[in-house]
Amino acid sequence: MRSWLAVWSRKWTRPGRLSPLSKAAFLRRLAAGGPLVGLAVLLVGVFFLSFFLGPYPVPPLLLLKVLLAQVWSLPHTWSPTVEIVVLLVRLPRIVAAVLAGAALSVAGAAYQGMFRNPLVSPDILGVSAGACFGAALAIYLSWGFLAIEVSSFSWGLLAVLLACLAASRVRHDPVLALVLSGILVGTLFSSALALIKYLADPYDQLPAITFWLMGGLGRVTLPQLKWMIAPVLLGVLPLFLLRWRLNVLSLGEEEARALGLNTAGLRLLVVFCSTLATAATVAVSGMIGWVGLVIPHLARILVGPDYRRLLPASLLLGSSYLLLVDDLARSLSVAEIPLSILTSLVGAPFFFWLLLHTRRGWA
Repeated sequence: MRSWLAVWSRKWTRPGRLSPLSKAAFLRRLAAGGPLVGLAVLLVGVFFLSFFLGPYPVPPLLLLKVLLAQVWSLPHTWSPTVEIVVLLVRLPRIVAAVLAGAALSVAGAAYQGMFRNPLVSPDILGVSAGACFGAALAIYLSWGFLAIEVSSFSWGLLAVLLACLAASRVRHDPVLALVLSGILVGTLFSSALALIKYLADPYDQLPAITFWLMGGLGRVTLPQLKWMIAPVLLGVLPLFLLRWRLNVLSLGEEEARALGLNTAGLRLLVVFCSTLATAATVAVSGMIGWVGLVIPHLARILVGPDYRRLLPASLLLGSSYLLLVDDLARSLSVAEIPLSILTSLVGAPFFFWLLLHTRRGWA
């Protein structure tokens, strides 16, 4: 007697109907999505683990109660200090680390595909140099913290705008012109930053500028986090929607045009979205290097060069990586270690290891 499964299989494999997904095809899809599922699980695990780290211990069960109390009405059996530590100190910092890691990694992956260069990072067009100059200028003028963020964000966008305007004057090789213009603008803003550091008060302003430039998430609060979420989402989401076009753009200028792609418009949109996400990150966290350079390479090793999987992998891996680095920054010593120091110490040797052991081509 035939089983219902055999009857169903025979019914849907008759001529004129679509055959069910074969076992081999199913296994191939499962293998392709396996790394993304693993990276998502890793991010969730690191996210909740970060709540437990710090000088004030919070038990797992108590943490779960505090978080659920924000959704359902539960009796408050914990002290107000626990709620302050979890919701006002650690939660904004953890979410900011996730957003910053995602923004820098996705921007770095998009830039590497657009410029077809594995050494490109999100600050290639001078956004980080402009944002650092804006923050240093605001500190030099003794502005408040919100004004520092606004100044940093605005000058970062202005730096990329100047680079794009300078590149538009060059008619031949627009990609090379954009890179060279970004290097030029970044050099100008770095020189202006050095001038401000020279003129700043060595006992008050200069230490504040130096500490801000080294990067950190210890000063992030919920109101500042709200200013960061919108620009990062506005920058990352369009790149996800256009990730299949990034595959075409990474083939080269002539090939992309032959396939009917508006390369100039797409390049401008990628630059705008990546700049928006990077400038918002630098404005809140300061300079954090190596994330946008190393993480896309590691994601490319895990899932390949296809941007349909590369961008999600870069987002998940970058968020987990920066969250782990931030956990180390506030756990290794009594005084918090700046993030740029740890990302450089971890990123530079790891990138050298990638150069030595990667056998497959970059694209």
